[in-house]
Amino acid sequence: MATPRDHPRTPKASDDPLATLALLPGVTDSVDSVRKGVDRVYGHRIMRRRSNEVSSEAALRGARGSAALSGADWALEEVRRRTDFGVEGESLTVGAALRLTAEAGQLLSVWRQSPLRVLARLHLVAAGKEAADDTVGRPRLAAEPVEEPLIELPLPDADEVAGRLDGLSRLLLAGTEAPALVLAAVVHGELLALRPFASHNGLVARAAERVVLIGSGLDPKAICPAEVGHAELGRAAYVAALEGYVSGTPEGVAGWIAHCGRAVELGVRESTAVCEALQRGAA
Repeated sequence: MATPRDHPRTPKASDDPLATLALLPGVTDSVDSVRKGVDRVYGHRIMRRRSNEVSSEAALRGARGSAALSGADWALEEVRRRTDFGVEGESLTVGAALRLTAEAGQLLSVWRQSPLRVLARLHLVAAGKEAADDTVGRPRLAAEPVEEPLIELPLPDADEVAGRLDGLSRLLLAGTEAPALVLAAVVHGELLALRPFASHNGLVARAAERVVLIGSGLDPKAICPAEVGHAELGRAAYVAALEGYVSGTPEGVAGWIAHCGRAVELGVRESTAVCEALQRGAA
C-alpha cells in the first residue's frame, strides 16, 4: 500500500496505518467537504419519496463515467438506450461497467469477511463472456500480460501483487478508524497501482471504491457516484493523481485522497441535479 514513507514501500509504524492518512495536510478538509455534500443530497426532499429512482440514475451515470475512463466515452443517452453489449470493442467495456455497478451493492456482506473474494467476483463480472479464460477471477501470475492502456506506471511483479493484496486485505479485516473517503481512496489507488488482474483493472478498482463508499455508511443508497466525478475531472488528472499515490510521498498520497474526494463531490452534484429534475417533473 502506498503510504507516506521515508523509504520506498516502508510504511510508518502505526496500529492503524489507514487512519494516519487522515492526518495528512488537506485530507481533513476533503473528508469534511465530502461529508457535508453527501449530507445535503441525502437531505433533499425528493430522497424521502423517490430515492430508488435517484439510486438507479446514479448507477447508470456512474457506469458511464467508469467506462469513459476505460476508453469507452459514450453519451449518457446512448448508454441508456442500448441493450446490446455483447459485441467487441467499446460496447464490451460499457457492458462490464454496467454489470459491475449493479453488482457492487450486492457484495457488502462478503466484503466485510473476504475482500479478496469480492475482488475476484468483480473481475469475473467484468469479464462476462470472457469468464471461460483461466486468467479471470484470480490475480495474474508471473509473465502474464496486463491490458490496461490508461495506466502506464511500472507494473509490480506477481509476487509483489500477491503480498500487497494480502496486506490490504489484512488491514481491511482488522478494521480502521479512517474516514470512508480515505479507505475508499486507498482501495481504489492500490488496485490501480497493482493492476492485479489480466484485464479490467480500472473498472474493478472503481467498483471496489463504490463498495467501500456504500458499505462504510457514507453513501448507503449509492447516490453519490464517484465515477462521474473521476470522468469529469479527466483522464490526465486521474493518472497524475494516481502517480502521486504511487510515489508514497505525503503530498502525493494526500493529493490522491483529495482527488477522490473531489470526484465524490462531483457525483453529489450530479445526483443533486437529478433530484432537482425529479422535483420539477423533468426526469
